[in-house]
Amino acid sequence: MHSEIDFGKIELAEAPPAGEPARQQYFMERLREVVEERSRKYGRPLTACIQTFGCQMNAKDSEKLLGILLQAGFTASEDEASDFVLYNTCTVRDNANQRVYGRLGYLNSLKKKNPHMTIALCGCMMQEPSVVEKIKKSYRFVDLVFGTHNIFRLAELLYRCYTEKRMVVDVWGGTEQIVENLPSRRKYSFKCGVNIMYGCNNFCSYCIVPYVRGRERSREPEDILAEIRALAADGVVEVMLLGQNVNSYGKTLDTPMTFAALLRQVAEIPGIERIRFMTSHPKDLSDELIGVMRDCPKICRHLHLPLQSGSSRILKKMNRVYDKEQYLALAKKIKGEIPDLSLTTDIIVGFPGETEEDFEETMDVVRRVRFDSAFTFIYSKRTGTPAAAMEDQVPEEIVKPRFERLLKEVQRISAEVCGKDVGKTMTALVEGMDTHDPALVTGRLSNNIMVHFPGDASDIGKLIPVLLTESKGFYYMGKRLP
Repeated sequence: MHSEIDFGKIELAEAPPAGEPARQQYFMERLREVVEERSRKYGRPLTACIQTFGCQMNAKDSEKLLGILLQAGFTASEDEASDFVLYNTCTVRDNANQRVYGRLGYLNSLKKKNPHMTIALCGCMMQEPSVVEKIKKSYRFVDLVFGTHNIFRLAELLYRCYTEKRMVVDVWGGTEQIVENLPSRRKYSFKCGVNIMYGCNNFCSYCIVPYVRGRERSREPEDILAEIRALAADGVVEVMLLGQNVNSYGKTLDTPMTFAALLRQVAEIPGIERIRFMTSHPKDLSDELIGVMRDCPKICRHLHLPLQSGSSRILKKMNRVYDKEQYLALAKKIKGEIPDLSLTTDIIVGFPGETEEDFEETMDVVRRVRFDSAFTFIYSKRTGTPAAAMEDQVPEEIVKPRFERLLKEVQRISAEVCGKDVGKTMTALVEGMDTHDPALVTGRLSNNIMVHFPGDASDIGKLIPVLLTESKGFYYMGKRLP
């Protein structure tokens, strides 16, 4: 389940190659030597644990990081009391940062008991200079710090940690590089995320992602398609195409192409039965994309389309480049063209300057669109973003009641919407055993809703027709069909 590299062709007596990915292949073998030496010293395999915070792109990055570690001789572990522990961090909201700081205190206690332990931090949080300075000053027990742009250099950086025996900090401000073709260990054998682009050019005023993930850059379609063909040959039946805004895929290519055109080509790959993607921005969701989703049965009937606010005034302050009426018109068009689509969204409550009238505009959109589900968030001030410096920050005592009202309404509508398919037969991709009943399996429908029905472990990874017999509000109970 991870790429194999022919180490016999790597000449370690020579200087490391300058080009990628050959340079990292060289350092994986160098790191393997160190790992084997330490394993002999301790009389057991060296273990490595990766903890992932954040979005699907972070999860995909962690699969790559784990693949590199396994290729270098580590044994994967879920236990943070491992020889090497890596936190792949998120910084979209402040509580994500605070969670990492809290966990670092726990790691420090483990390292005091096991001084040979190596601790590393990477990901979006590390792209903030203030965070790196805090780590260097207050968390000296951390051995390695790197960011989002150079995760492919893990083997080289960890080799430096082991050989130089000091804290290594290597955070890039940005990059034009896209380095693939390195090992990856998938979490699931039957489904996989595929990066189609990196970075973001939207600069929403509340969002730190463009500053930590960099400017938008698309992968070449030939490279994406080759990766997906290899995944299909390895038993993958579902892919999720990943990008901060997949709708703008292809704009940075020498020969531009649309996301819809890429979807058509992915759908032609034998063995791939389902295609998902994340995330779409309303401002550039095209009629072409709606048409492809409507006409291609392999594309899952689920679209995540962040609203963020229902107030046109607040949307302008957010730099979202659409207004309330445009969003409502787009949602109506999508539902009209694809009636069985599940539409989900993100909503922020308490953006600077939000009034009760602005909030009621959001509630109005929620009631009119009737989202299948919504991720609701209280606005989190992120230093370095324009919104953080805005006046009229909304007090917590006003925001929390609004948030609770929104959450209640979203849940009420979601429970009603979810039950609409009772009595229908739909296909579920079985993802695992039910955690509450060993006689049941858990599957995901094309519309992203979960269903629980009789089965066993041999069903995992299979597409199975299921009669939806009962709605439980946010999931279904079902009966498997022949």
